[in-house]
Amino acid sequence: MFRVTDKALNLQELVDYVTDPQAGAIVTFIGTTRNQNEGRQVLSLDYEAYPEMAEKELKRLGQEAGKRWNIQRMAIVHRVGRVEITEPSVIIAVSAAHRDDAFQACRFAIEEIKKTVPIWKKEVFEGGEVWIGTQSGQRFHQR
Repeated sequence: MFRVTDKALNLQELVDYVTDPQAGAIVTFIGTTRNQNEGRQVLSLDYEAYPEMAEKELKRLGQEAGKRWNIQRMAIVHRVGRVEITEPSVIIAVSAAHRDDAFQACRFAIEEIKKTVPIWKKEVFEGGEVWIGTQSGQRFHQR
């Protein structure tokens, strides 16, 4: 399961998907919106994506993780649109026979998502907004 959605994310759905009788470990990562960044009071995040390309890249990351570590299943779901404080923007779940493989594959996935997946994050804060991690650099807009 490698998906981009504008719906609220559901951890149990991903855990259910990766559950496997051969797995002795399930590792999850939930990326949530925090209320502070670089000294600014964050109000929300807004994500945009090229869904078809993003899902293709998420699937590629899953395949790459499967080549590097002995995992059973992996699921990655990333949200687009407005994400409020404390809400999840990304959930990763990995099952493996052993915990080390699951932990390493999960860590690999979140690090690579930030580098290669065409999903863009705009931070909305008191007094303005800024695109974070865009290829052209950060853009700041006063409101």
